[in-house]
Amino acid sequence: MVKKLNRLQVEEKLKSMRISVFTPLEFARIFDIAEQSASVFLSRNVKSGLFEKLRNKFYILKDSHPSHYFIANKLYQPSYISLETALSHYGMIPETVYTITSVTTKASREFITPRGVFSYQKIKRPAFTGYLPFSFEGTTVFLAEPEKALADYLYFVDLGHVTLNDRLTVRRINRKKAEAYIQLFGRPRILKILQKIYVEQRNPRAIY
Repeated sequence: MVKKLNRLQVEEKLKSMRISVFTPLEFARIFDIAEQSASVFLSRNVKSGLFEKLRNKFYILKDSHPSHYFIANKLYQPSYISLETALSHYGMIPETVYTITSVTTKASREFITPRGVFSYQKIKRPAFTGYLPFSFEGTTVFLAEPEKALADYLYFVDLGHVTLNDRLTVRRINRKKAEAYIQLFGRPRILKILQKIYVEQRNPRAIY
């Protein structure tokens, strides 16, 4: 006999378990139903307004509001928040960043969702470190340490994928720690970029 799910009870159970973002497989395990049945229920209740579809096989309770960082971690795994988003989070660049940027060991991807734009850039597996679980807006998220966010960012600057932000500040960075993370990429030119940043911030150019 096929188990029938009650819309209200589903919503209440997900909220009681503090589950907001999930896949059909996870949903099926929670409610002890077949994955195909879960997919049908989720699709039907996107139309009813209970869920939103974030991307293929990822859904969110429509009236839930998890942090963008949490969604980013969940949407593409393994990944952690880094690059411009982390630099902005730590006050290392002054700009507000609207695309949530992460790094991953998988192929680079970007997802445009009802909850924002999430960008993932691939780095080599030995460099996939330097992140910790942080409590952020009521959830636990994986976020790069300041020094690792800087190392990740300068890696893509060295590759020519991004232009170095001329308002980037490294004054609160542990330089030795940043250099250790940079060495994981095996690209000596990144250390030269870091050296140049330190020189320019010790001796800022006069503006006339």
